[in-house]
Amino acid sequence: MSGTTIRHNKASLNTSADLTYSLRGKPCNVFNNDTKVRINLASDTRFYYPDAMVACGPVDDEALYLEHPVVIIEVLSPTTFRNDIGEKRDAYLTISSLRAYLVIDPEKPLVKVDRRKPLGGFSQEVYSDLNDIIPLPEIDASLPLRAIYGNIALPGQE
Repeated sequence: MSGTTIRHNKASLNTSADLTYSLRGKPCNVFNNDTKVRINLASDTRFYYPDAMVACGPVDDEALYLEHPVVIIEVLSPTTFRNDIGEKRDAYLTISSLRAYLVIDPEKPLVKVDRRKPLGGFSQEVYSDLNDIIPLPEIDASLPLRAIYGNIALPGQE
């Protein structure tokens, strides 16, 4: 989405930067909101632009979209909130390669993670303390909330 708030942009960039640093030398790559994901549903094919994605293994550098992300990250905004937690979430969870879907609230420390369970389906985890570290074993990394919210003025903080 273009035209986001500075707060939204900071959370998105902080997340992408931290994951990019964490994944150096590993077979996974971070893609920003300029890269779309293609989702083949039974009824149609959809394209979305998540705030960030991680794909592992070889990727065609000339491709215009990804089809097999392992992690998808959305930063909420008032104009996309319902779509991010509704239509897009439902579509993302149909991607067979997807192992984790993170939804970041840029207004307060709150990250919800839908994580694929070994026997199918997804379970949700909630992280809301700045000292929390989100484990991402799917990509051999972790994501500290302090990294996501590092330069964002949060209510109740100086």
